[in-house]
Amino acid sequence: MRSPREDFEAAARHLTPVHGSSAPSPDDMPTVPIPARKAATTFDTPSSRERLEVKPAFTRVIRRTLTGTFGIWSRLSALAVRHLGWYPRVEPYVGYGTSDYSRLICRTVYAPENARPGEVSRGIRGMLTVPAPRTHVQASIDDMPLNTIQIGDSEVYDKVDRTRDLSSEYAVSDSAGYLDLVAEHRLEPGIHRVSYSVKRRKPVSANLYTIPASAKVGIISDVDDTIMITQAPVLWKAAYNLLFLNPKKKASVPGMSVLFTRIADLFPGAPFFYLSTSPWNVESSIRNFITDHGFPEGPLLLRDLDPRPKTFVPSGPQHKLEFAEQLMADFPDMKFILVGDDGQKDPTTYATIAHRYPGRVLAIAIRQLSPKESSGLASVAGLTSTQPMPVTDVPVFTGTTGSNILKTMLPYLKGHVV
Repeated sequence: MRSPREDFEAAARHLTPVHGSSAPSPDDMPTVPIPARKAATTFDTPSSRERLEVKPAFTRVIRRTLTGTFGIWSRLSALAVRHLGWYPRVEPYVGYGTSDYSRLICRTVYAPENARPGEVSRGIRGMLTVPAPRTHVQASIDDMPLNTIQIGDSEVYDKVDRTRDLSSEYAVSDSAGYLDLVAEHRLEPGIHRVSYSVKRRKPVSANLYTIPASAKVGIISDVDDTIMITQAPVLWKAAYNLLFLNPKKKASVPGMSVLFTRIADLFPGAPFFYLSTSPWNVESSIRNFITDHGFPEGPLLLRDLDPRPKTFVPSGPQHKLEFAEQLMADFPDMKFILVGDDGQKDPTTYATIAHRYPGRVLAIAIRQLSPKESSGLASVAGLTSTQPMPVTDVPVFTGTTGSNILKTMLPYLKGHVV
């Protein structure tokens, strides 16, 4: 299997200038498109333990039934909205990258003519979004177009085209409307703009955070009950907060924005990655929450809840481990501060990350849920609904609020400022 670098070199040989002339002036020099390829995710290349064929027979039947049902719903809902005159548009998501590579994520969905992407609405509307599968999308970074490449026999979930080593001016979203690209482009550190366009729609754009190679510390933070109160351990409360609560009324965990701001002051230029098991459908709601409550801006890495034949739906720990491993690979010289809560499986997940990557985790912060937040069926049955603290060699700082964690964590972090 070829490396990403070899893939991009092969891709570049297939690219041609978008425009040019026989005797170009300095202002008319040919524009060379940026080579890009589809990112390999757990949906596309699941591990041997996650593949459907290794699951018990009953599990296979249930998953295939649900996957088939979802497929039928997608096709029927698409027919219905097309009959109403809806057509595809792009929901752009914030991307991130290094000076060499950028990861771009967006989704194509059906919407009426006057719909605007990124509108803040209750979660139920986002969850009922109708995907626009296999839609042609043109993308650019700072007005430089991307040419997408299907290279060799690389495995993709949707068979977009059987031709190998194919260069194209557009990318094609998958069966759930998602498009996950890795682009090679030399970018200066800072915030850039990535734009997407589809037929009959005006281009839409999102930020692209390019992380400098000099950044030695990064922060990976959970969202639910870590920075935003959702009461995830209590199923009905979590469902209400996700689906029906007005996004503007969502409450911040006390003191967490102060903690994050102090960490940002301590490590100038440190990137913040918000890694959550929330679905992409509510990305705009979380994005506005981060801005409104004064948290440092950064990429959101959320979860696709549409069931797929190969891996069904990635579990929360699986999703977080996948993206954590991706970040470890993207930034090999960076150490990370992991921030989560004890209401789900963050302690175990973060301990696993620290074990797999010795020396790469600087500290772990675990916000402890209050009895009101964690009480549910588990407490009625006499069981605990929170997790014990991770067992690891990495320092673990705990507290019920950001202020509690700040008191013990900040002195430790000050000793690691370079």
